[in-house]
Amino acid sequence: MKVVLSTVGKFHTFNLARELDRRGNLLRVFSGYPRFKLSNEGISSDRISTFPVVHAPYMAMPYKHAIGPWLNAQWEYVDRVSFGRHVARSIPECDVYSGMSASGLEAGRVVKKRQGIYMCDRGSSHIRAQDEILRREHDAWGIPYRGIDPRIILREEEEYQLADMISVPSEFAARTFIAEGIDASKIRVVPYGVQLDRFAPVDLPDPSCFSVVFAGQVTLRKGIPYLLEAFSRLDHPNKLLTIAGRADPSFLRFLNARGLLDSRVRFVGSLPQSGLNSLFSRSDVLVLPSVEDGFGLVLAEAMASGCPVIASRSSGGPDLINSGVDGFVVETGSSAELLARLQDLADAPEMRLALRTAAVAKVNTMGGWTQYGQTMSEIMQVLSARNGSRH
Repeated sequence: MKVVLSTVGKFHTFNLARELDRRGNLLRVFSGYPRFKLSNEGISSDRISTFPVVHAPYMAMPYKHAIGPWLNAQWEYVDRVSFGRHVARSIPECDVYSGMSASGLEAGRVVKKRQGIYMCDRGSSHIRAQDEILRREHDAWGIPYRGIDPRIILREEEEYQLADMISVPSEFAARTFIAEGIDASKIRVVPYGVQLDRFAPVDLPDPSCFSVVFAGQVTLRKGIPYLLEAFSRLDHPNKLLTIAGRADPSFLRFLNARGLLDSRVRFVGSLPQSGLNSLFSRSDVLVLPSVEDGFGLVLAEAMASGCPVIASRSSGGPDLINSGVDGFVVETGSSAELLARLQDLADAPEMRLALRTAAVAKVNTMGGWTQYGQTMSEIMQVLSARNGSRH
C-alpha cells in the first residue's frame, strides 16, 4: 500500500508521515511549509514535497489582523486553493490519499478518478458546526464575528461528500459531523498521540505557588475568558497563570476591559516544544477550556510532561482523560465548574501529585504516535483492500 499525505502546514500530518514511513507505506507528503522548516521531521527529503509560495509569507505575518479581515480572508482562501491545485498537479499514483481539509479537494478528485481512496483529514468539528459555535460564542461575549469564509465552508463540505472516509481526532468532532447529516459509518475517530522523545517530566512545580498554564491560540474559541474568570476567583495566596501562545492585541484589550487581567496572569508568547515541555513540567495543571476544539495536542503533551489537565467536553479531553484519575473533564463554557476543579487542586497537594503520576503513566501507555499511526494504517489498509475488491 502506497500512501500520499498533504497538509498546508505541518500539524499532526508529519507525525503520521513518520509512522507510515517506518512501515514502508509513505510515498509522499506535501506541505506548504518551506523545506528548511521540515528538516528535523525524521522523514527522507525525497519523500517531502513543498509549496511555500503562498503559505510561508502568510504564516510569517506576526499579526494577521494588521492587513485587515477582508484581505486576510482572501489570502487564506488563495493559500488553500493554490496549495490544493499544486498537490493535484504533482500527486503520484497511490492507493490512498489523505489530505487535510480545505486543501485536499483538487487532489481528492484526481485520486478518485484514478480509482484510488481519498480520505479527508479534519482536525476540528464539522466546519459549518464550527462556524455556528463560534458565532454563538462571539454573540454571547459581544465581540463582532466575521465568520468562516463561505467559500472555505463550501470547499470542505464538498470534500466531506467526495471522501471515502473522514478522519477526526475526537468523539466531540464526530458528533458534529453526524449532526450535520454525515453518515456515521463514513467517520473514523482516531485520537492524536504525543512525541514522547520531546515531552517528558524535566522539572517540578514550585510547592509555594499554585501554577496554572494554558498553551495555544489566545482566542475566544479556546475559552480564554472562562479560564480567566475562574482564575480570578481562585482562592490561593500565591497563584500564577501562565499563558503561552500568540495573542491578538484587540482580544487582550477586550479581556483587560472586562477586568480579567492582572499581575498574576503572565503572557509568554509562543514557545518552542522544549520551552513548552519545561513550562508544563513546572506547572500544577494545564487548562484547555475550549468551546470548539478538534482535540488539543497540548493535552497529551502536558500529561507526558507530568502536568495533569483540565479540559472541556468540546475537545479531546473526554477521549484522553479518565476524569478524577489523571485529570478532569468539565462542561464547556462553565467557569464555575472550572473554578471548582482548580480549587480542588489548589487545596490538595497530594491530589496534584497523584494526578501528575497518573497522567505520565496514562500517556506512556498510549505509545506516543505509534498507536495513531498503527490505527490509521489499518484503516487505510481496509479501505484499500475493499477498493481493490471492487475492480
